[in-house]
Amino acid sequence: MRASILSKSSVLIWLCAAAIYGTTAWSQSLNFSSSGDLPIEVFADNGIEWQQDATVFIARGNARAVRAEVTVFADELRAYYRERAGGGTDIWRLDALGKVRIKTPESTTYGEKALYNVDKAVLVVSGGKVRLVTTTDKITAERQLEYWEQKQMAIARGNAQAVREEKKLNADVLVAYFHKDISGKSTIHRIEAFDEVKVTTPKDTALSDRGVYNVKSGIATLVGSVKVLRDGNVLNGCSADVNLNTGVSRMHSCQNALGNGKNRVQGVLLPRRGKEAPIKKNTKGK
Repeated sequence: MRASILSKSSVLIWLCAAAIYGTTAWSQSLNFSSSGDLPIEVFADNGIEWQQDATVFIARGNARAVRAEVTVFADELRAYYRERAGGGTDIWRLDALGKVRIKTPESTTYGEKALYNVDKAVLVVSGGKVRLVTTTDKITAERQLEYWEQKQMAIARGNAQAVREEKKLNADVLVAYFHKDISGKSTIHRIEAFDEVKVTTPKDTALSDRGVYNVKSGIATLVGSVKVLRDGNVLNGCSADVNLNTGVSRMHSCQNALGNGKNRVQGVLLPRRGKEAPIKKNTKGK
């Protein structure tokens, strides 16, 4: 049999069996695995196709997959499965194509294409300007956004940007690390930046080759060809600590290439022009 159309209830029965007998089914991405043996509900306006020879289910037309608090939206969903030697089945790969949106209680991810490898627990979202949005942060990239659940890590590649309030961190590659807060929600606690790093606040701009941003402390540690600019003033050095909360920047020197001394911090400071005193009117004689 090359292909056949299944009713929604038939697919739910199959997915429920896959969730019970193969616990890796549609699991380990964006907390899919934390839902235990709960079934995955699949909805599609244009029906669901089962290609048995290709071992794949295809849901087309405003497709949606729901398991507990995680929902995947797309024009088309493809679930590739394999039979287990001891019986049962596993879904080892999930593809979402067209207008992809992955929604969890903590975040929503947008793109045009999403590929999820169950064995490696890695999700890759690409197409258009992909973005990951939480209640406090927004991460965007022009190439792709990866989510590595086992490492609790997201990687944004290609002119990537992380934004929190008026603070911005740009780089060719951004790596965000998550952890659970006291309420159990997953939040970003550290961001590493690589190549063409730029940190922007309402008052300062800092440039470097690499950087690490501590979200809680608000301090960005910059390394390599560091330059800090404010109101026409420029500081140059090998490394710097930029406090995005207080606006205080500390520039550091480093060992020179010969190893016989340190490269000094350099700066160009422009004196501020004082405000001219107002002209007082002579009121005598009036």
